[in-house]
Amino acid sequence: MVDLATMKSLTEWPKARKAIIQAVKQVFGALPKDHVELQVKVVDETSGPSYVRQRINYFVDEWERVSAWLFIPEGKDEVPGILCCHRRVPQGKEEAAGIEGDPRLAFAHHYASLGYATIAPDSVAAGERAPHGLDPFDTSHLYRDNPKMSALGKMLVDNVHALDALCETKRVDVERLGVVGHGLGGTAALILASLDERIQACVASCGFTRFADDSRPQRWVDDDGFSALPKLKEAVEGNSFPFDWEHLLALAAPNPTLLITALNDEVLAKTRSCGKAVKLAQTVYALLGEAEALQNHEHHDGHSMTEECLARADEWFERWL
Repeated sequence: MVDLATMKSLTEWPKARKAIIQAVKQVFGALPKDHVELQVKVVDETSGPSYVRQRINYFVDEWERVSAWLFIPEGKDEVPGILCCHRRVPQGKEEAAGIEGDPRLAFAHHYASLGYATIAPDSVAAGERAPHGLDPFDTSHLYRDNPKMSALGKMLVDNVHALDALCETKRVDVERLGVVGHGLGGTAALILASLDERIQACVASCGFTRFADDSRPQRWVDDDGFSALPKLKEAVEGNSFPFDWEHLLALAAPNPTLLITALNDEVLAKTRSCGKAVKLAQTVYALLGEAEALQNHEHHDGHSMTEECLARADEWFERWL
């Protein structure tokens, strides 16, 4: 594992970065080398108070089309775009769009109301992609068809395509792209920001706890049918991990990344370790001259997105996008 704490010079980073990416890809599994043609289709369209909301679908591989909500602000040119990743809820993108679920997690609707173009797709095994005859987020069907992949790897690939679809939208400034998510959506947001250089600002809420400090790291291998990273099983059993979350944070450098961390998170254990991950990754941010571009907002309101946290996210995107 690359030791970020020992890095003293920027000349060390390219080699370390290459090693981290290699370790991450080995755990995430086989990722497609080529993108398929999206062939975006607009299924329906509704006018909102300050935006147009479209239900679209597009290809993410040779066979599967994914459904998403696309919000386009009216009367504005060259607006920033934000990909909104939903948490682990059966309704998937419907919550991010503000159609059902927690209104504080209706990121796509919220940021469209503030003048951003937004897209909210269904993640694997959720919403319109829920597996037939199985519970939402049961990934057994995914591994039957894609035994060399991982659920988080598939989510990464799908979110890259969602970002492609957002970039194809007229009036979106492709130089000002962000990503936001809470819970599993926060996990997905951070991974995308780490591995897709188009992301210029990221807000990830309650998305992780360090593998090495987790009292139940098995959660990343199998959690009630959702197997996020099955190739991490051997590392969990041996308590020796090829990378940790500070390495993913470092890969996002120097792009602005805001973590929102509940210190009393009832879903994730020992979330104080997120602060340790930030401190280690800030070594790389500092070497790149952007030490303040990685921050961790801590709170004691449990596994939730509070009004205060949402305000911090708003400020982050306003500042950096």
